[in-house]
Amino acid sequence: MTDATDKRMSLAEASALVRDGDTLVAGGCCYSRTPWAMLLELLRAERRDLTLARNLMCYESELFLASGAATKLVASWVGIGLKWGIPKVFREYVERDPAIYEEWSHLSFGLRLLAGSMGMPFLPTASMLGSDLLERTPAVEMRCPFTDQKLVAVPALVPDVALIHVQRADPAGNAQIDGPVYMDVEFARAAETVIVTAEEIVSPDEIVRTADRTAIPGFVVDAVVEVPFGSYPHECHGRYEADFDHFDAYAELVERDGVEGVQAYLRENVDGPGSFAGFLDKVGATRLLEQTRRARELVAA
Repeated sequence: MTDATDKRMSLAEASALVRDGDTLVAGGCCYSRTPWAMLLELLRAERRDLTLARNLMCYESELFLASGAATKLVASWVGIGLKWGIPKVFREYVERDPAIYEEWSHLSFGLRLLAGSMGMPFLPTASMLGSDLLERTPAVEMRCPFTDQKLVAVPALVPDVALIHVQRADPAGNAQIDGPVYMDVEFARAAETVIVTAEEIVSPDEIVRTADRTAIPGFVVDAVVEVPFGSYPHECHGRYEADFDHFDAYAELVERDGVEGVQAYLRENVDGPGSFAGFLDKVGATRLLEQTRRARELVAA
């Protein structure tokens, strides 16, 4: 007899829950706890016409644009980080067609997902007043009915799918996050479908023993995939550090070859390995163990 609460799937099976044209929101923040394995699986599955949303978006933005997987990005910031400068290919796409990118303040982006998680059509904020973002988004100015204060109404965002990576989950999808939670709880509660990838799948008893760490309840989760190093080359708090050398190599490719550099990266790291496990094999155990050692140093008592 099959356990109806067992939501374990493979990456390929979980990717089938994402349809062409869907709006996706990816958890974590920039290069922290990114659902990288799931994002690469969607690229490998050749999904098309996606809208990709994230609070701070890393270079997955360029992978999804250059591959043709995404036709629109929604975020409050895009790029690996200050060291690597403005993302060249992202800039090229947006300068060619500004409608590709919908930019929000960090607060207003989060409020859109919070509204979606609450079942509210919008939430008010003072964020973005006085900026030109109001001209570029569906937000509208409003007056507080109690104080007459000028505010901004930001519309709810209800993604078709949320992709969340966590340190551990049980087969039913009860998911625990170590370190910063970012906006992942709001993402999961707002989305119609939630795919959780986890560094490890543990027993329900283990989740119960540390119930205070459970950030996402199983009843909102539709699929659970066990993927050790599922954020690599991004970082996963306490598990492994971000691989800055990998980022350097990517940035050099893009600086030299532009869109062709992004496509070369995809051929080498997505198409060539054939799977996320193949990608990790290519990286090698020595490198992964070193990144693990560095992460454990940071959290050691």
